[in-house]
Amino acid sequence: MTFLQARDTISGQSAKAYAIINGQVEEMFYAKKFEAKVKKNKKEIKTLGKLGTQNKANGFTGTGTMTIYYVTSAFRELMLNYTKNGIDSYFDVQVVNNDPSSSIGDQTTVVKNVNLDELTIASFDVESEALEEEVSFTFDDWDMPTHFVKPTLG
Repeated sequence: MTFLQARDTISGQSAKAYAIINGQVEEMFYAKKFEAKVKKNKKEIKTLGKLGTQNKANGFTGTGTMTIYYVTSAFRELMLNYTKNGIDSYFDVQVVNNDPSSSIGDQTTVVKNVNLDELTIASFDVESEALEEEVSFTFDDWDMPTHFVKPTLG
């Protein structure tokens, strides 16, 4: 019987993330959690001879959230430029998952044309030891230049 070896699971702390904003690469050392999801858009299709409604994919919607420590003004500067000047910003985020103790290698995902939805512009909490903020976003494209290989099974 084969099984997944525990050492091949990926540690969340082993990731690296980079924001590419206006051609400048910024290491997202302040990120605590990042999650980007793709959801297929589907149309319901009814046809003769079939009582059930069928579905056909016709595009996708990209959404995501990131939890970051409240230690960077980079995203607030983008939102400030939009609220003051009407200039919206789009940027890419590259996430590299690589746990050196795993046999599956690394996976690099590039989330493209990230556009912020909502952002905390000021914050304090006298009971917090480390301020955090939740940032929601949309995106319209993505790539996966490198991907995991199959694990060595036990």
